[in-house]
Amino acid sequence: MTKVPLWAVLACMAMPAAARADNGSAPYSLQTLIGSDSFTIKASGKIRYESFDNSFRPTGARSADLLTLRTTVEAEYRGDGFRIGGEIRDTRGYWADRDTPVTASEINALEPIQLYAGLDLGRLAGGAKAELTVGRFLMNLGSRRLIGATQFRATANGYTGARLDWQGKGKQALTLFYTLPQQREPADLDSILDNRVEWDHEGTDLQFWGGILTLPRLVAGLDAEAYVYGLDEDDRPGVATRNRHIVTTGGRLFARPARGRTDAELEVAWQSGSIRRSTAADAAKLDVSAYLVHAEIGHSFAADWQPRLSLAGDIASGDRAGSKSYNRFDALFGTRRWEYGPTGIFGPLHRNNIRSVVARFEARPDERLDMMAALRHVWLDSATDSFARTGVVDATGRSGRDAGNQVEARLRAWLLPKQVQLDIGGTVLLKGPFLRHAPNAPDTGDSHYGYADLTFFF
Repeated sequence: MTKVPLWAVLACMAMPAAARADNGSAPYSLQTLIGSDSFTIKASGKIRYESFDNSFRPTGARSADLLTLRTTVEAEYRGDGFRIGGEIRDTRGYWADRDTPVTASEINALEPIQLYAGLDLGRLAGGAKAELTVGRFLMNLGSRRLIGATQFRATANGYTGARLDWQGKGKQALTLFYTLPQQREPADLDSILDNRVEWDHEGTDLQFWGGILTLPRLVAGLDAEAYVYGLDEDDRPGVATRNRHIVTTGGRLFARPARGRTDAELEVAWQSGSIRRSTAADAAKLDVSAYLVHAEIGHSFAADWQPRLSLAGDIASGDRAGSKSYNRFDALFGTRRWEYGPTGIFGPLHRNNIRSVVARFEARPDERLDMMAALRHVWLDSATDSFARTGVVDATGRSGRDAGNQVEARLRAWLLPKQVQLDIGGTVLLKGPFLRHAPNAPDTGDSHYGYADLTFFF
C-alpha cells in the first residue's frame, strides 16, 4: 500500500478551507446556530494517517500504518449554581492488520466518555469557592505527567466518580477525587479491528483516588504543588491483573514560561505499596519502591515569533535484578506526547525505566502557526529491565544502558482560524547499542515515524 499519497490528499482536502481563511467571515460553529448563553455545544472531526518502519518492538509488524477517524460532540447546560454536561467520542481505525501494534488505546468506537453534573457550593468564608462534580469526567491535574486528558491520542482517560475543587482567595487550590477509571472495551484484537461498539468497564476492581494542593508563589516566586494519588487494582472475572496497590506521593516547584523570562521546573514523585510478580493468582507479592524525577530550565525570548529554548532531564526508575522490591515506576494515567513524542502506533518512550536529557526549541511565528523540534538522548535506568515501552530487555544487563537518540519535529497550522487545523510531524529513533544488541531486539535499522492530522472544529 502506498503511504505518501494520503498525506497529499489530506493537504488537498484543506486547501479550499485555507482559501477562505482570510475573507473576514466568522468561523462556523454549532454554538452560533443555537445562540444560547446557558447551553454550549461544540464538535470536532479528525482524520489522522500515521506510519512507521523499522520497528523497535521485538514482535509484530516491522512496518505499519493506520488511518484513524475521530468524532467528538460536547455539550453543557449551566443553570443557577449547577451545570450538566457530557461528551461522546467515536474513534475508529482502518487499514490495520493483525500484527499492527493497535489496542483499545487507539480505537474505541462510540463511547460517552463524559456525563456529569456539577454543583457550585457557593463562596465560602474568606472569599474561597468550591465545586463538586459527579459522574463521568476527564481530569488534568498538576503537570499532567501522572493524570492528564489526552490530546494527541484519539481515545480518552476517563473516570467515573466524584471530584471536589476548592480555590482560596489567594489562588490556593485543592482538588480531591475518588473515581473508578474507565477501562476501554472491547479489549480483544478482533473486536478492536472491527470497530465494535462496547461500553467501557468501570468497577471497584480498579479504584483511583487522591488529592493535589497548589500554593502560588511559595518559594522564590515559584508555584508549588503537593499530591498523593492511590491506585487499587484487583482481579475480576475473566481479567487477571498484577493487583497493584500503589500510593504515589510527590511535589513540584515551577514557574510558567512567559515572554522575555526564564522558567524552571522540578518534580519528584515516590511510589510505595505492593504488586504481584505476575498476573498469576499465586504469584508472590512484592513491595513497591519506585521514583520519578523531572528537572527543566527554559527561556522564552522577547521576539515577536516567541522562540523558547529549554533543556530538561528525566529519571523514571526501572526494576533491578536481585532487588527484593518492585522498582519500575508506574506512570498511572499521565500523558506523554507533549514530552516524549508521538504515541499512537509508535510511542517507544514513557516514564518507565528511562533516563534522558532533551534540548527543545519551540516557536509561534503568528497566531496561525507553531512549531517544535527536539533532540533527546535516552538510557535505561536499570540495565536488566525492559526499556520504557519498547518491550526490549536483556535480563543479564550485558547490552548496557545506552538506548540511543530520538529526533522529533512538529508543525501545526490553522488553515482556517479556529476551524481547520493541520498538524504534521515526524520522529526518528536512532537506536543505540542496547536497542541493537539486546537478545530480543529486532534486526532492523533506525525507526522512522510520521503522521498527518486534519481537524475540523464546529
